[in-house]
Amino acid sequence: MTAPDFRDPPAPCDHPSTRADLKRLLILYRPYWRWMAAGIALAFVTLLANVALMAVAGGFIAAMAIAGVAHGMIDYFTPAAVIRACAILRTLGRYGERVVTHEAAFRVLSELRVWFYKRIEPLCPAGLQTMRGSDLLTRIQADIDSLSHLYVRVIVPVGAGALGAIVVIAFVAAFDLAIAAVLLGFLVLAGIVLPYAVYRLGNPPAREAVALRADLREALVDTLQGAGELRVYGADTRHAERIDKISAQLVDAQRSTSRLSGFSQGATALGASLAMWTTLLIAIPQICAAAMQPADLSMLALLVLASFEAVQPLPLAAQLLGESMGAARRIFQLVDATPAVVDPDIPRPLSSHHDLSIRHVRMRYGKGPRVLDDLSIDLPAGRRIALVGESGAGKSSVANVLLRFWDYEAGSIRLGGVELRDCAAQDVRRQIAVVAQDPYLFNATLRANLLVARPDADQAALEAACRGARLHEFIAGLPDGYDTEIGEGGARLSGGQARRLGVARALLVDAPILVLDEPTEGLDTVTERLLLSTLDTLMRGRSVLLITHRLSALTELVDEVLVMREGHIVQRGTARDLRESAGLYRDMVADYEEVETEHAMPV
Repeated sequence: MTAPDFRDPPAPCDHPSTRADLKRLLILYRPYWRWMAAGIALAFVTLLANVALMAVAGGFIAAMAIAGVAHGMIDYFTPAAVIRACAILRTLGRYGERVVTHEAAFRVLSELRVWFYKRIEPLCPAGLQTMRGSDLLTRIQADIDSLSHLYVRVIVPVGAGALGAIVVIAFVAAFDLAIAAVLLGFLVLAGIVLPYAVYRLGNPPAREAVALRADLREALVDTLQGAGELRVYGADTRHAERIDKISAQLVDAQRSTSRLSGFSQGATALGASLAMWTTLLIAIPQICAAAMQPADLSMLALLVLASFEAVQPLPLAAQLLGESMGAARRIFQLVDATPAVVDPDIPRPLSSHHDLSIRHVRMRYGKGPRVLDDLSIDLPAGRRIALVGESGAGKSSVANVLLRFWDYEAGSIRLGGVELRDCAAQDVRRQIAVVAQDPYLFNATLRANLLVARPDADQAALEAACRGARLHEFIAGLPDGYDTEIGEGGARLSGGQARRLGVARALLVDAPILVLDEPTEGLDTVTERLLLSTLDTLMRGRSVLLITHRLSALTELVDEVLVMREGHIVQRGTARDLRESAGLYRDMVADYEEVETEHAMPV
């Protein structure tokens, strides 16, 4: 499988993929359409209340002034009640809109994060091998956060603004069609033409800002994680310069969007002023001709001016739409990637037998060379086999295909007579426990790290597993016992303790097949011997595939040794027989013993 390129250039704003991404997002929002519709309705009511407040207040004040000059009578109570009602409705509507729209946004974001994780989980590890952890975190956190703008800052203003503009234009048309036509023209310019122009101009810098923020997070994570090495080799200045460069590019992109935002706000204000002055030019002659009431002049002027509240957020919404679509494209690029291993539509159940047969298997990573080439291995139930070879021989690739992390392009792998490709990958992994060279330890308690292997395990099961891994005494001596925090990556544990925690996980899984992938790599001789004795306990009653290039204690641990070179088996036999015959294994043993002797020599 070729790893997907997750850093493709962003699609143009009018590209079909942009429209498709928007449609996909709206489909994802569908379960919460009632919350979203309620938010738009409240925003619409608030908008109308504000416009009506301005219009009624303007007309009422003008009517009061005219009545005072003319010593006439005027209905004071009705417009005063309407003004109070509009003010109360505007306040309550604004509060309700904030509550409902943010509740809808939070629900959508929660759903998006779960949906995103479910889609990328099948990609691990093959489909994400080219992706940086910081970039993945940016997509699942910052990019999905950006999608909240699509509802709160785009969908709500557009929906409420469109409804509000229609109602206001219809109301103005009842007074004068010419004024309604003028208002319609200016609202179209400020609410459609201007946002479209802003979108076209602001889309490139908005998308660039999304990518630059991701690059900046990656650079910062690299700098923090490698701070020690950077300082040792004097490269910290270069990394700081790189961060400064990315920051400057991000500031330039943000400056472009800010300038565009300022221009759009000014243009909207100008449009509102021109619409109001045009309304006055049309209405004043009608008042002079007694075709319109004088108080209506103030009402219409302020109504036209206030109506631009409906379109004022739309240019900013257009800018944020470009940013949201840039984030959406990064998310969909990952979601649309094809997993390296796909479960069959109707998986076959595994049998109760645990004989493992690998026949003529070929496998490669992407378009690279074959790492397994005509590989054949038999692992009967209860048998122990060691797979040895130099680095790059393909040993760990055997574990990858067995665990269905990567697929094999040719050959057959059968577990209990059932082809692995015909089974669900999760069913296969339940039959295989793994003790890795560097088991990943979460920044949590010992208990939480153990429960990863078996979430339903009780305290007795945890203690039994840790006793089998010879770890219980150590844990019992800690002040907080199994609730002790171990730090990021198990920083508070030694190398041997971390490996034993991995062994305890394998004991909790209690799988019939055990894969030991370089379990003693990086350990000193004393710790290695202690761990080997622990592994001997773990291997009892299980089929074992020991993957290693360290040749110590193989005679005592395994029944047969398979020697790999360039993806296939070149020697097989017991460790004792292979050591006594010429070949790659004897050469490896000689090299290993020479290195061990050099390490043991006093300085």
